[in-house]
Amino acid sequence: MNNVFTIDCGEVLLREFRIEDVDAIYELTSQPEVYTFLPDWRSTREQRLDWVTNYEIPSNKEFLAVVPHINEEFLKLGIILKATGQFIGFCNTGIKEELSEPNREIAYAISTQYKNRGFTTQAVKGLIKYLFENTDVKQLNAVVLPHNTASNKVIKKCGFSVIGIVEMDGKQYYHYNLHKDEC
Repeated sequence: MNNVFTIDCGEVLLREFRIEDVDAIYELTSQPEVYTFLPDWRSTREQRLDWVTNYEIPSNKEFLAVVPHINEEFLKLGIILKATGQFIGFCNTGIKEELSEPNREIAYAISTQYKNRGFTTQAVKGLIKYLFENTDVKQLNAVVLPHNTASNKVIKKCGFSVIGIVEMDGKQYYHYNLHKDEC
């Protein structure tokens, strides 16, 4: 893992996407429990390979090159189980255009077989800590469908507060935010 950006989060690591992750990302985003809440992540394997190769890996490099002064850049990180090295989910940050500024968002997903073990919460807390300690980000957002009980629990455990409801693509979402000075 030399020269690969990672964040130690306890039982899991966050690390930047690699080409070797394509099959794991494809499998994860093909799970109904994931694409129901993140439909934009559903793809064919060929699309996923193209996206990881030509968009997500270069985007991560662009993000890391401008730290601490990030603007519109995205960072997409795999959640890696330390004990096995297995790719079990992802945790990302980017701009959510549907929100008013400051509109940097955190989004995540974890494989069904690794739910309810605290791994997602560890990953989200790790990314929050990294962003607040290493970048000029002062506020983070999350949008979660009201019926996504697990995700609502994670975001609350990470210190976010619901500030209202926002409508996107004809659906209503809880809009959460977290300010750097609250951590």
